[in-house]
Amino acid sequence: MTIPDAPLRIAVIGNGFMGRMHTHAWRTAPRFFPLGREIVPVVLVGRRADGAAAARDLDWPEYATDWREVVGRADIDVVDICTPGDTHAEIALAALAAGKHVLCEKPLANSVAEADRMVDAAATAPGVALCGFSYRRTPALAAARAHIADGALGEIRHVRAQYLQDWLSDPDAPHTWRLDRDRAGSGTLGDIGAHSIDTAQWLIGDDIAAVSAVLRTFVPTRPPMVTQAGIGGVAGAGERLPVTVDDAVAVTARFAGGALGVIEATRLATGRRNANRIEVNGSLGSVAFDFERMNELEYYRADDPAGAQGFRRIQMTEPEHPYAGAWWPPGHGLGYEHLFTHQVVDFVRAIGGDVDAAAPSFAEAARVQRVLAAVTESAANGAVMTPVHRRDDEGRAS
Repeated sequence: MTIPDAPLRIAVIGNGFMGRMHTHAWRTAPRFFPLGREIVPVVLVGRRADGAAAARDLDWPEYATDWREVVGRADIDVVDICTPGDTHAEIALAALAAGKHVLCEKPLANSVAEADRMVDAAATAPGVALCGFSYRRTPALAAARAHIADGALGEIRHVRAQYLQDWLSDPDAPHTWRLDRDRAGSGTLGDIGAHSIDTAQWLIGDDIAAVSAVLRTFVPTRPPMVTQAGIGGVAGAGERLPVTVDDAVAVTARFAGGALGVIEATRLATGRRNANRIEVNGSLGSVAFDFERMNELEYYRADDPAGAQGFRRIQMTEPEHPYAGAWWPPGHGLGYEHLFTHQVVDFVRAIGGDVDAAAPSFAEAARVQRVLAAVTESAANGAVMTPVHRRDDEGRAS
């Protein structure tokens, strides 16, 4: 008789937008994927006044306000960190020291020094530690990566990525923690630009070696927030608060293998709600993706007959596509929330020993952190080409 693995008992730290999304994922994953073990949500942790109500709404058995007490509890196996960046390192280090498995939202930390401490702790801790770059779990991007790894695009020459949002395009949109450097580390760069950087390196299996970058803050002050809703909220009266992070970033990048990259991210692109786009051009073909059409992948083959050349649209809803077979009949698309469910699935499988599912590790996420640091340095020095410094023990992207 096969004895099933012991249940995984979950604590989610943070009861805002991401905490709610991760809660949904933990509850959904075992209902659609064979995980081989029971998932037991135990406690939601937060500091917001409405946290207890949120815990009840999300059907958490328990709500707590002190994460320090929770991470050391014997009845917790997994600590899932969904808090602002200034708390990631402290919580993750404590959880790893307590022997827990750790899932940490991106970016990994607010500095390279913090990220390195997290990498070193994860390397010797008994638990599995992964970072939540959720877009890796989009079926279309996972399929594109497989095609690139198989050589379908030939020599990779160009990677161009855009992440365009508009939720801060109104200059009177309220101030949030995402606009405070002390809490967020950076603005658009770390919030959404980090996704583009991670996707680009992961997609082609190569590291960014050097960058030239410009950062710009278009709206230097914003009104205070009186009510939070999602990532934004409702503005109130009172003195406007300073914005201490970037609104937009533009980067040219050189990959270690020779490819040229162009990366742009902004939260002020009027009319673009969540246009996370990437295109890779190689000597034999190209792939292109836009998250606003997340169930599609565009694919071009240079060896098609001259009269039939052009990008083809592939619907990524077939059972043969990554993750898609666990869901709906072909043609019935997935949504944003499914990426977080897939992330939980891979995290649980990694805990069970599946090496292929154990990504991105803290070490991979720290490589993104080093690119963020190089972008900031380049922008501060007038957009000069700046190398991305690597640790001596770091390998190439995987």
